[in-house]
Amino acid sequence: MAHFAVVAPALYSHFNTLSRLACALVERGHRVTFVHRPDAAAYVKDARLGFHAVGQASHPPGSLAAVLARVANPGSPLGLRRVILDMADSTRMLCRDLPGAFDALGIDCVLADQMEAAGALVAESRGLPFVSIACALPVNREAGIPLPVMPFVYENSERAFKIVEGSTMVYDWMMGPHHRAIAEQAERLGLSPRSRLHECLSPLAQIAQVVPGFDFPRRALPPTFHHVGPLHGRPAGAAAGLPPDLAPRGDRPFVYASLGTLVSGRFGLFKRIARACARQGAELLVAHCGGLDAAQASALEKIGHTRVRDFVPQLAVLEQADAMISHAGANTVMEAIAARTPLLVLPVAFDHPGAAARVEYAGVGLRASPQFASVGDIARKLRRLLDEPQFIERMAPLADQIRQAGGAARAAIIIETAIGLAPERLASHA
Repeated sequence: MAHFAVVAPALYSHFNTLSRLACALVERGHRVTFVHRPDAAAYVKDARLGFHAVGQASHPPGSLAAVLARVANPGSPLGLRRVILDMADSTRMLCRDLPGAFDALGIDCVLADQMEAAGALVAESRGLPFVSIACALPVNREAGIPLPVMPFVYENSERAFKIVEGSTMVYDWMMGPHHRAIAEQAERLGLSPRSRLHECLSPLAQIAQVVPGFDFPRRALPPTFHHVGPLHGRPAGAAAGLPPDLAPRGDRPFVYASLGTLVSGRFGLFKRIARACARQGAELLVAHCGGLDAAQASALEKIGHTRVRDFVPQLAVLEQADAMISHAGANTVMEAIAARTPLLVLPVAFDHPGAAARVEYAGVGLRASPQFASVGDIARKLRRLLDEPQFIERMAPLADQIRQAGGAARAAIIIETAIGLAPERLASHA
C-alpha cells in the first residue's frame, strides 16, 4: 500500500519504540524503512523493516559511538553544549540527505519523531504527508506546563507560571545551536520560519505514548493529538511468563531496577540501589542493558539477593515485580503503570526530570536524586512503595486508560486515516 520512512534520533530507545509501530503498519500491508546514519542500522532488529543509510561521508560507520558517549555523560556545561551541537549537526545532515533518499526509495509518508525536526522539515518541503510521534514526553508547549526537561510539578498559580516561563527562556537559550540549525534548514528548504521542535509538528496527526491521566492538565492540545499509550507489541497482562532464572524466589519483596539503554553505565548508582534493597530484605533483579562489565555485574550480585542481567523481558518482569527503580524514561514509566508496579524514579537527564515530576504529580511513585540520594534515602522510599497501598490504587485508573488507549494498533489506524488510506472512523479517545 504505502511506503513509510521513519526519521528519529539515532538512539536505540527511539528506534525500538518506533519499530513496534512500524511492525503494526507492516502487518496492515505497508512497507516501512528507517533512514539515518549508517551506524543506526544496528537498531533495526526486525527483518520485515528496511533501513537506508544517509550521511556516509559526514557521519561514517563507527562515528556514532562517540556521540552516544557524550549524550550518556556530558560531564559539564561544555559537554552539554557539545551534545546540543551534535543534535544540530544531525539535523543538518538529515535535511541535506533525506530529500534524495526519499526520492530514491519512493516514500509516500513520513513518521517523524518529535525529537528530530528533519523528518518533518523535509517531508513538508517535498509535499509528503507526515505524522509526528512522541516516543518521549510530548514537546507540545502550553502556558504553565513545564517542559519535559524540567523537574517541576505542575501548579496552577501565578508564581509557578513565572517559574515555568523563566525556565523555558533558559532552556531556549541553551538550545540555541539546535534552534539555529532548524531555522537555517527551514529557510534553505523554502519553508515558513521556525526554529523549535514544537514548531515542526504535523497538522495531520500527532501520536504520544502517554495517556491524559499521566500528563499535567492540558488545555490547548490540537484536535489531531492522540494519546495511544505504550507502543509495545502487546498489553500488560498478556506478556509471556518469566524464565525460571528470572522468576521471584521465596517470599521476599521482588524489586526490578533498570536505567534504560543510554545512561545505564552508572555502577555506583546500581550499587546504592542494591544495598538499599538488601537493607529492606528485598530481592533485586537488575537489567543494565549492556552498561556494566562482567566484573561490575559480579560485584552487584554479591550484595544481598541481587541478580544481574544485561537485558530481560521487561513487560513480564514488571508484572511480577512489587516495585521498580527506574531512570524515569517515559516508555518504562508507562509500562510500569500498565503493570501497576509502583515506581521509585531517579531522573538522570533528558526528559527524565519531567517524567519523574509527572510520576510524583500522579501519585504513582516517589522520586529521588540519582546523584545525592543515599542508600538510606533509597531504602526508606522503597519501603514506602512496598508498604503503602495508595500507590497501586492510584495506578489503577491510569492502567485502565492505557489498556483502552489502543497502543501501536490504534496508532497505525490513526496514521492511515490521517493520510487518507483507511476507511475506518476513529474511536473517540481522549
